[in-house]
Amino acid sequence: MKRIKNWLLTAFTLCLLATSAQAQCASENTAFKSGEYLSYNLYFNWKFVWVKVGSAAMSTVSSYYKGNQAFKCSLQTKGNGKLDNFFVMRDTLLGYISTQMVPLYFRKGATEGKHYTVDEVIYDYSGGKCNLRMYRKKDKEQGKWVSDSKTSCVVDMLNLFVKARSYNNSGWKPGWKQNVDVADGDGVGKGYLEYKGKETVKGDNNVKYRCLKLSYYEYKKKKGKYKELAVFYVTDDANHIPVRIDFNLNFGSAKAYVTGMRGTRSPITSRVN
Repeated sequence: MKRIKNWLLTAFTLCLLATSAQAQCASENTAFKSGEYLSYNLYFNWKFVWVKVGSAAMSTVSSYYKGNQAFKCSLQTKGNGKLDNFFVMRDTLLGYISTQMVPLYFRKGATEGKHYTVDEVIYDYSGGKCNLRMYRKKDKEQGKWVSDSKTSCVVDMLNLFVKARSYNNSGWKPGWKQNVDVADGDGVGKGYLEYKGKETVKGDNNVKYRCLKLSYYEYKKKKGKYKELAVFYVTDDANHIPVRIDFNLNFGSAKAYVTGMRGTRSPITSRVN
């Protein structure tokens, strides 16, 4: 009987540890629902001229991951041939996140210039920590797996975007920051989001929206400082839909403007007449 009690106590403790690891990453989804579909036009700055070079689409649907209900999120960019003369860019991002907004899986396949890179992140929350297996493969070289464990919540590029849409912005003032640990195929790095106020932004659907301006910075080890990688203009309503995204790329600057949105969770109250 004593052995049985000890076994039950050990099992219960392990369950608590696993639960606590996920609890630190859990948050309420207030921004989207299954069936949401967002579309964008892509522009690239070529010799100080903005040229339309393609399109992008992001979708969110209900799915399952390892037998548990989850959201499947995908983001795809597609060039129209104009940019290919200077720089080929094809990105496909796939992510799974639990219904409690806990990151589960991430994959990015990116064709940039003459290179094709695959990043993969697999999450596990056993032992009271966020345990990660990360993979990177570039071109024809052999891919490499690395592992890491953190006591803090770790996110990837896509899951960060999904979770951030449900942030409660009441009381935010310009300069507000949210630090994040961000994983890619090469390891876990430091980043942060910074709120920079409100602006009115017009999408490529000819609709103006009142938006929150958020910048994403990532720490670059080689340079020893943070670099602004993207600026998000999201609707100032419960949906927090990106109307415009500015990208600071290694090979130049790009912008994405919304062309359409359907299947939104809440009314779009940020429209400006």
